[in-house]
Amino acid sequence: QVQLVETGGGLVQAGGSLELSCAVSGSFFRVNVMGYYRQAPGKQRELVATITSGGTTNSGDSWKGRFFISRDRSTVLLRMSSLTPEDTAIYYCSADVETPMASRRDYWGQGTQVTVSS
Repeated sequence: QVQLVETGGGLVQAGGSLELSCAVSGSFFRVNVMGYYRQAPGKQRELVATITSGGTTNSGDSWKGRFFISRDRSTVLLRMSSLTPEDTAIYYCSADVETPMASRRDYWGQGTQVTVSS
């Protein structure tokens, strides 16, 4: 059974930095695109950044220069800096996973809270 295990997050002051990590566990054949999304209270879930198995990244303009995504096989790391209270949200990891049973689907982590105080 495939699971995404998220670590990191927490409370930080404005201007600070945090790192989020997400690892794919269980039986899988290949992990394709991995990424992070976030959902702030009262808002829709939005893309933060994604990274392919080849290392190609995609992120919104709002995060460029502040959020950096990297990857080592089936583990993805999101480094966030210059955080503002507007970055407060639940951050969700996602992964496009192929299993030995030849199925392929998107998996989601349980979400991790990031709170930025002013």
